[in-house]
Amino acid sequence: MTAPLTPPPPPSDPSPHQAWQAPPPHGAGGLLDLYEQDGPGMKTELREAAVVTVAVALLGLVLGVLWWWLAPHVPLVGELVSDRWYVYLKDNEGEQSIGVDGTFTLLGLAFGAVSAIAVFVWRRRGGVPLVVALGVAGLLGSLLAWRLGVWLGPEQDVVAHAKAVGKGVGFDAPLKLGAKGALLAWPLAALLVHLGLTALFGPRDPDPYLQLPQKDGYGAPSV
Repeated sequence: MTAPLTPPPPPSDPSPHQAWQAPPPHGAGGLLDLYEQDGPGMKTELREAAVVTVAVALLGLVLGVLWWWLAPHVPLVGELVSDRWYVYLKDNEGEQSIGVDGTFTLLGLAFGAVSAIAVFVWRRRGGVPLVVALGVAGLLGSLLAWRLGVWLGPEQDVVAHAKAVGKGVGFDAPLKLGAKGALLAWPLAALLVHLGLTALFGPRDPDPYLQLPQKDGYGAPSV
């Protein structure tokens, strides 16, 4: 007499206490790859911003020399009346003073555009620290150019200059910036040009919806 056959035990269900395994990270490097794609890191961006600030601001020396060289001269003349010296404009209808401000403004716009293009070519990804550094450097460069041009220009003491050249002899007025708003031409031009280049030619973030697998009408991935 043989023993009755016992049926095999049913397959056991997964235990609810079984350890849960996390899904594999996205891509080959997972979160590390995503972090690396996001940017070079704040320390690197701050270091690059410091380099941009110093390099672009030093260009103000070139702007100052060009302003002193290209700006029109404002002629003055000195007169001695009752043992007192008076200085007048030699040409009351001349527009040389406006030309001095206009020359500085045009040079500032050109330097802003060139500096923005150079920074964009060097660092296409950009970043907030880099953009802020570009604007601050443009303002510092304008201030440096302004003071250098004034220092290189004619003597500031016009009365002493009139005494030195003599009565009725014309001489050049000190180089000065009448419209202080011209100091903003460089930083504004740099920011606008850099923003336009970044919008047109800067790197684009991948669209996450385009990378999702396509599915058919039953929810299965399509081949």
